[in-house]
Amino acid sequence: MFPQTGNAGFREAVLVNTAGGVAGGDRLDTDVTALAGATITMTSQAAERIYGALDQPARISTTLTACAAAKLAWCPQETIVFDRARVRRDTRIAVSPGAELLALEWIVLGRAAHGEVVDSGSVVDSWRVEQNGRLVWADTLRITDDVFPHLRRRALLADCTAVATLVYVGPDLTNRLACLRDWAASLECRSAATMVGGLIVVRFAAAEASTLRTGLRGMLNQFDRAFGPGPFRVPKMWSC
Repeated sequence: MFPQTGNAGFREAVLVNTAGGVAGGDRLDTDVTALAGATITMTSQAAERIYGALDQPARISTTLTACAAAKLAWCPQETIVFDRARVRRDTRIAVSPGAELLALEWIVLGRAAHGEVVDSGSVVDSWRVEQNGRLVWADTLRITDDVFPHLRRRALLADCTAVATLVYVGPDLTNRLACLRDWAASLECRSAATMVGGLIVVRFAAAEASTLRTGLRGMLNQFDRAFGPGPFRVPKMWSC
């Protein structure tokens, strides 16, 4: 879907999963390419739900390509993981010279409003970012049956059930990192930013999804005000 955003400078595209969720054995493949000079935000219609599985994991593969001078924002809504869910998500990013990209993914373990607790399952969330054809950053979050009993340790998630990763590739990274760190310090959720391999990585964590959502909205709003206009903003669909 392509809702009206009130800004003729870029488009917002909304992905819709008509299945209502993802079950064990399902596979979702998304391939997004922003051609040279294009400006677009990609988001999802609603939160994705990963349901309990017997044995086979669900596989979610996302490939993002930003060609020269393109601006691409990947900002789906949260992925809710239910108890005994099994999912492997792979996000692959390729950025050409002069392109600007922001990619955000967030995971929520159960729905706090429903009193849900996730005690078992498997969550593997993998990232790979290439610039000019060279791998510059790779990262994997892995939570499996043997890890879930220890998640509340301070060295792991402590009291947090909602986490997010934001990756940014663009100009003037040193100054933008300083801005992101200042904004992160003002959020109610826990957050921190660093620069590695020619990109910025920001981590977020909160005890509840609502707190994380507020923090992410605050960060994207600040980004839009300071570095806009452009696609790096809160998607309209987040408010629908």
